[in-house]
Amino acid sequence: MLRTLVLLAGMGLVPPLAQGAPVTFSAGDGVTVYAQPYAAPSPNAPWILLFHQAGSNKNEYAPIAPRLVQLGYNALAVDARSGGDLYAPGNETVQHLGKSESYEKAYADLEAAVTYVHRTHPAAKIYVLGSSYSAALVFELAAKHPKEIDAVMAFSPGEYLADKHAVHAAAHNVHVPVFIDSASDKEEVGNAKSILAAVASKQKQQYVPHSGVHGASTLRADKNAGGVDENWGALSAFLQSLPR
Repeated sequence: MLRTLVLLAGMGLVPPLAQGAPVTFSAGDGVTVYAQPYAAPSPNAPWILLFHQAGSNKNEYAPIAPRLVQLGYNALAVDARSGGDLYAPGNETVQHLGKSESYEKAYADLEAAVTYVHRTHPAAKIYVLGSSYSAALVFELAAKHPKEIDAVMAFSPGEYLADKHAVHAAAHNVHVPVFIDSASDKEEVGNAKSILAAVASKQKQQYVPHSGVHGASTLRADKNAGGVDENWGALSAFLQSLPR
């Protein structure tokens, strides 16, 4: 059994052994946000908040979060109100709200996740990880919450918001460590490079993969079989560089 688990982990197909009971919390406007925690042995180990891409949901991270736990981190995968059923069984926040809303409105759900973890685990550091549109929002989140957020990881960020300068403007006010990954195509690499250049932090890194796909799905073996290991290697090295 142990050998099977090790093989699955190496393939990025780790079973959700660390998955805890689902949780909910309220956004500032009263919307109920649904989330799935994955617990490391220590509740005070850093918490990585996992935010999905457009049309997606917290299950984008079903094979990713347990691997983060194996590295010693707690994780919380969040259903933001801008999303859908890209990964089964779908986005509970959207389902209960009755509709998917704009990226800008989803910001309140990301902010609520930071508040929730800060309140429930005040001694733990908080890292945020965004995928596509949420990779744009995490820069605003870190800029507005410098005392709560200790690191930013952005997978395929871009100026996806209505204000096409919002991400660069926010990046100028981000002073925590930043890691940016992307698909391997020129447009995404260029977007990542431009945003990273705007980041104020002295500890910032762009990883350009030989094989990558859009968003955090690049960390899934079923979406990026040829490049999942190299992307995990880069992310793991960044995480190891952070103070715990």
